[in-house]
Amino acid sequence: MSEASPLVYFKLVLVALFWGGTWIAGRVAVSEAPPLTVASWRFFLAALLLGTLLFRREGRPRWTASDWLGLALLGLTGVFLYNLCFLNALKVVEAGRGALVVAFIPALVALADWLFFRVPMTMGRALGVMLAMSGCLLVVTQGDPARLLAGGLGSGEWMLIGTSLTWTAYTLASRRYARRLSPLALAFGGCLCGWIMLTLAAAAEGSLFSLGRISWLGASGIAFLGLFGTAIAFTWYSEGIHLIGSTRSAAFINLVPVFAVLLGALLLGERLGAGVLAGGALVIAGVLMTSRVSHLFHHRGRAE
Repeated sequence: MSEASPLVYFKLVLVALFWGGTWIAGRVAVSEAPPLTVASWRFFLAALLLGTLLFRREGRPRWTASDWLGLALLGLTGVFLYNLCFLNALKVVEAGRGALVVAFIPALVALADWLFFRVPMTMGRALGVMLAMSGCLLVVTQGDPARLLAGGLGSGEWMLIGTSLTWTAYTLASRRYARRLSPLALAFGGCLCGWIMLTLAAAAEGSLFSLGRISWLGASGIAFLGLFGTAIAFTWYSEGIHLIGSTRSAAFINLVPVFAVLLGALLLGERLGAGVLAGGALVIAGVLMTSRVSHLFHHRGRAE
């Protein structure tokens, strides 16, 4: 693989920054509008931009009924259910703490691969998963694991766990359809299907147009979520995968919780306790170990 320009790496750092920023933008937006309203308008903007890019780069998509079924599954897991959990969690949970929990997803995917797809689980990989799970437990319980046994977790914490589970399901489901559709087509189709589901749910709730009292700050949060946090970030991430490979590009995702914690402290005045930060460090260390071991296992002897 040829050496990519520094601009590619700079864009991937910005992708991590944008994805970290979604936690702050989401928390601001749901403080002024219902979660379903925020999610529907977020993915309207994202689908609009992604659709424009897709038509310009690849032309009009010609999807079969099977393709639409797969895209609907991706829209259900990665857009509809994920955003229900993500935005409802942000109504009550700090943005930085939420992002630290979601950093656990790569280890959860590795565990699912072992349980459902018979991917070998090496000792190093298993240790990484256990480290990440231990860290996730510390973050969710705010440094006090006894809260889990005492029933001390609130709806926000359970919603955070839901974000990890729904995005893991999306990741596993997307593998099958990624062989048939381009990354841009996959993203647009999933966003379009998820947006339809979110819009129908918001309309049924009666909150689709509940934007009358939203401030410029809340509106900016929705715009950031749709344009920067979804459409632009995904496009640049896809470019990174094409130019430097999936393993190198995925490494930048580990910056997401770091940016989220820093932005939460800077913009929202959040201060996470030592137990939460220690748990976050364990999550990141476990994910790095899992990803590194997995990379060596699958790519030993082959330069990327």
